Amino acid sequence: MTAYDVSDDIEALVEDTELPRRLKDEVYSTLEDRDVTVEEADEVIQAIETRYVETRVDPLDPVGTVSAQSIGEPGTQMTMNTFHYAGVAEIDVTQGLPRLIELVDARKEPDTPMMTVHLDGEHATDRERAHEVVWKIEATKILQLGDVSTNVADMVVQIALNEDTLQERWPTVDDPVVVAEEIAETIESNLGVETTQRGLAIEFGPEQPSYRQLLQLVEELREIVFKGIEEISRVVIRKEETDQGEEFVLYTEGSAFGDVLEIEGVDASRTTCNNIHEIRSELGIEAARESIIEETMNTLEEQGLDDVNIRHLMLVSDIMTNEGTIESIGRHGISGAKDSVLARAAFEVTVSHLLDAAVHGEIDELDGVTENVIVGKPIKLGTGDVNLRMGASDGAD
Repeated sequence: MTAYDVSDDIEALVEDTELPRRLKDEVYSTLEDRDVTVEEADEVIQAIETRYVETRVDPLDPVGTVSAQSIGEPGTQMTMNTFHYAGVAEIDVTQGLPRLIELVDARKEPDTPMMTVHLDGEHATDRERAHEVVWKIEATKILQLGDVSTNVADMVVQIALNEDTLQERWPTVDDPVVVAEEIAETIESNLGVETTQRGLAIEFGPEQPSYRQLLQLVEELREIVFKGIEEISRVVIRKEETDQGEEFVLYTEGSAFGDVLEIEGVDASRTTCNNIHEIRSELGIEAARESIIEETMNTLEEQGLDDVNIRHLMLVSDIMTNEGTIESIGRHGISGAKDSVLARAAFEVTVSHLLDAAVHGEIDELDGVTENVIVGKPIKLGTGDVNLRMGASDGAD
């Protein structure tokens, strides 16, 4: 029998199983890479199928309740600490229980937004090229570019730009004076004042001599972003071993996912952030679903709770995203939108739910787990979903 025939027979055996398509492809490619006979392949395939069938959930199994217990029980062992992210000592990112709460509450903005930015081509391996991307991302403000002082006698704000800093942050511009001209123009357009520029020195002041307005101009000047993205206050660059080999990876304080993906040198296929709403708006609801799964799993693993089955996290993520938007697990989201009055009342603000239901004449069909437990009835799952009827058989007395 030729190798081609063996391969065909193995493929036929794999196709004849109850395995899902992705698992079939994985089993077939693994067996194809190894020198196995049809009989050996058949034995392996049968063992995999048996294991797969045994791990499937039984019909009418209360998967939601099991998932809640699976995540909730280890959740009580989590700490309230803020951990350093991925070994980056310079950036603090919320982890532990606060992060888990952020995720299931679907907060619009995390307490500590951050991004992991991967680079492509030369930018990933050349430190200078990587720094070009850093300066395009990190917000550059006036205090990073030079010294700012106020001359009360002449009622002017004086800026002395640092030549080395300008050359570092604008590496593609040879003449620092050209950069100083751009900075002066940016100040004029943002503050509505006329500037005087001589070399790397810039002066401007209020239209009418006023100490209060002078100080106001200084405060406004400090907030102007001359280069980079306003939401990103700092970028840390690290050399790391990744799937692509040794390369530079950027970690940011602050998040502006859409803006960063458009920057030249950024590898959009690997760059990510910890704001699930930004991921949804830029990459779609499926990417947001994957992000919720990964973020919750990473949060649990940080605490040493990696024995939680990922399928339970997948179920939570599915429920949060199945309407095409990200809904929170709470009274303002999924729990508050349940059809059952008693299920809603069991979660939070019990009296309000019962009063509203009474006013509107709502009826509870007692279909779910929570409401049946409340009224003391067997739940309609497992053995509780089976009605046993006893009757006389033919020929009985």
